[in-house]
Amino acid sequence: MNNSTAIMPIEVLLVEDNPGDAELTRIALEDSKIAVNLNVVEDGVEAMAFLRKQENYAKAPHPDIILLDLNLPKKDGREVLAEIKADQNLRRIPVVVLTTSQSEEDIVKAYNLSANCFITKPVDFDQFVKIVQSIENFWFAIVKLPPE
Repeated sequence: MNNSTAIMPIEVLLVEDNPGDAELTRIALEDSKIAVNLNVVEDGVEAMAFLRKQENYAKAPHPDIILLDLNLPKKDGREVLAEIKADQNLRRIPVVVLTTSQSEEDIVKAYNLSANCFITKPVDFDQFVKIVQSIENFWFAIVKLPPE
């Protein structure tokens, strides 16, 4: 689009190894009043390749926000979070930890690694959709996200 007033979609990177949860997130964001481009990777190694535009992700968009599961194959979400926040080029991207864990240890560790928030995934479909829509309303409509 050449129109300078055109609103670019919010680029979301979902790091989620559960295809069902990834699909629920996609469904919840489809009803959005805000244009959202959802990119999904299934493990921590893929997430870092996406963020660093390596291998198959050379043309990957720079995410405006990352939704990060903690329990991932290859490289877990805690390691991914630590790498993101240690990287000068990535650290300003807000990271929302979205996980099944309710462990106080995981919550403390995520915040110590500079997660922007920690949300426990509900098991109920309607509640899951409400949580994702709440994330959307807060992070995409209220918060001013940092530029790339």
